[in-house]
Amino acid sequence: MKKWIKGLAIGSVLTLAACGNGDEAENKIVVGASNVPHAEILEKAVPLLEEKGYELEIETYQDYILPNQDLDNGDLDANYFQHIPYLELEIADKGYDFVNAGGIHIEPIGVYSTKYNSLEELPEGAVILLSSAVPDHGRILTMLEAEGLITLSEDVEKTAATIDDIVENPKNLEFDYEYEAALLPELFKNGEGDAVLINSNYALDAGLNPIEDSIAIENSESPYVNIVAVNSENKENEGIKALVDVLHSQEIQDYILEEWGGSVVPVSE
Repeated sequence: MKKWIKGLAIGSVLTLAACGNGDEAENKIVVGASNVPHAEILEKAVPLLEEKGYELEIETYQDYILPNQDLDNGDLDANYFQHIPYLELEIADKGYDFVNAGGIHIEPIGVYSTKYNSLEELPEGAVILLSSAVPDHGRILTMLEAEGLITLSEDVEKTAATIDDIVENPKNLEFDYEYEAALLPELFKNGEGDAVLINSNYALDAGLNPIEDSIAIENSESPYVNIVAVNSENKENEGIKALVDVLHSQEIQDYILEEWGGSVVPVSE
């Protein structure tokens, strides 16, 4: 499930040392991340962080569960894979004492289809496949509402919307949400469903280009910013601050734009 990137040293997680404390041991930050684009962005940050006196270790994950478990039990100093609504739900459901140390980028969700070239072509009763991750449902449904396919109840907060909050569904779309997000690219490639909603990190990891291969994509004003999450006691840690500063640097932002051409959109604070 996990692997270390580019032979970065495997070792016990060291407690983050504050910058300027005179400790002779090299400061080390262990960060859990999704393969693409998070881990690749972190790789680019390694030399920049070294200039600030920190060694960065990157541990990659294929799911959305273990990175928070490992952060909670101390195997990680930070993780970088989730957006803010997901973090908030995890805190509410599992009682994690996590905080957002900084927003880094947005990964627009795309709609993919092997059968149709646009959302307008979707037929009556089209089957829409989406992630079983509940925090993504409000995001997806809001996107589909903006495209004119459904209408959500005015009484629900958009980010918290569920299938049950659909009040108008002119095409009688059927929503199938029993799949883990990582499986959706394979289902799309196998021709399952009439349309598949896929997060850009999984699309990119499967060799898809969200800009070119999707029939519709979330706009760049999405509030679903991917963040660096830490235990609350580490929010003001100098190493974490250095990590976030590097990820907000012009060099990293330029890399994100050049590498993914709009499929991943950097943010700065």
